[in-house]
Amino acid sequence: MLSMFLGAASSAQAVARVECSIIPSKILGHDVPYCALLPPSYDEQATRKFPVLYYLHGLGDTERSMVNTGAWNMYLDMVEQGKAGEYLIVTPAGYASFYVNSVDGKVRYEDFFIKEFLPFIERKYRVHAERSNRGLLGVSMGGYGAMRFAFKYPQLFGSVSTHMAALRESRPPELGGTVQGALSATIFGEPFNELYYKEQSPFTLARKAPLVQLKHTAIYFDCGKDDNYGFAIGNESMDKLLTERGVPHETHIDPGTHSVFFVAQHLPASLAFESKAFGLTGKKVSGN
Repeated sequence: MLSMFLGAASSAQAVARVECSIIPSKILGHDVPYCALLPPSYDEQATRKFPVLYYLHGLGDTERSMVNTGAWNMYLDMVEQGKAGEYLIVTPAGYASFYVNSVDGKVRYEDFFIKEFLPFIERKYRVHAERSNRGLLGVSMGGYGAMRFAFKYPQLFGSVSTHMAALRESRPPELGGTVQGALSATIFGEPFNELYYKEQSPFTLARKAPLVQLKHTAIYFDCGKDDNYGFAIGNESMDKLLTERGVPHETHIDPGTHSVFFVAQHLPASLAFESKAFGLTGKKVSGN
């Protein structure tokens, strides 16, 4: 996601700000960069607490994704127009981790995120540290990670939104020669460990998640029907799985490819969805 989203800078930027720093990680053995995107009222109302949305970027992107693409400006415009309420957006560097622990145990990104990153952020910033005010948003690889976290830890996250999530029930052969396939080998093994891939899959987790919690998770996802990696097939399969389990959700398979332009067109929908899930605007969105 290196291209710029379309969207004018909001006048709300005069008081909103972006704070980028690092968190030392004992689990990963190195510092991890992150950015905290603080809404207009964060500094103005010094005692107010806010919901927090964790944004997981796609493969090849960084923790500065929302700033570099103009997505942060898009969100501020929505706040100014009353289309979204104010919440923090926190974006950690996800590298090429797929937001899981690697099969060989050398890269424990999931453990870092759950055991170190969440507690660190929720101590440092004024956020409501409970499920109903904690959401996930992910793009491509980050969409895969966001769904994994939401379905594996439904007690922690009350909402999840994804765009072009990297969903396939099994790793298709055509990904093997791509950059995406090559990088995923460092996580899922070389040769590729199909069993581990399926164990970590959002599909497996969605099948195992306690239905009572899954039904109370606000879920939104979309994908381009001409997605270059065939992820529309996976998103359609996830739609079918959740429907079969009786889990309320919102999904869209719309015209488009796996591109920054597709995300730019659909990001306002997920940002507004999360605002409703937090109970900030409109009718509160929840599983039931």
